[in-house]
Amino acid sequence: MTENEFIEGLRNHNANAYGKLLDDFQQKVFATCISFVPNKEDAEDIAQEVFVEVFNSIGKFKMESKLSTWIYKITTNKCLQFIRKRNTKKRFAFLQTITGNDIPLDKTSYFTEMNHPGIILENKEKSETLFLAINQLPEAQRVVFTLHKVDGKSYQEISDIIDKSLSSVESLMFRAKKNLQNLLENFYKNDL
Repeated sequence: MTENEFIEGLRNHNANAYGKLLDDFQQKVFATCISFVPNKEDAEDIAQEVFVEVFNSIGKFKMESKLSTWIYKITTNKCLQFIRKRNTKKRFAFLQTITGNDIPLDKTSYFTEMNHPGIILENKEKSETLFLAINQLPEAQRVVFTLHKVDGKSYQEISDIIDKSLSSVESLMFRAKKNLQNLLENFYKNDL
């Protein structure tokens, strides 16, 4: 089955095409989700949202890029929406504590799933520190770094996913590495 036939099958709500979509992309989408949101339950929820979006929007896919690029673009956007929403909730809870309308904050560590295949670190503590540092990067740098270093995407694939030039991706990656280096140095200085 060619990619065009596959896309046509998805547009016609063909059960075999949907099965192939899940077979081909379920693990890849989940791996990308857990790269951005290192919590298994949240990553699974986001992955499910990605496939709902793909099912609902396949008719709008213009075939200007590969299907996989379009799916990764949806995945990245869903992850970033989740992170923004989570950060907004944290700010709201913080503001409520300042104004006296205290809502108990979740004191447990958010980083519960550190078995991502793209990250091989000695222990969970180092993984948590790394993810905390990555999450402090500006959004564009965080996206490029995560897609390249954690998910193993090439600069060209990232360029297609985020609709930026190759030189912009390279520049974002350079700044991300530099910022991460500074963040990690500060984390470890504070630990001493």
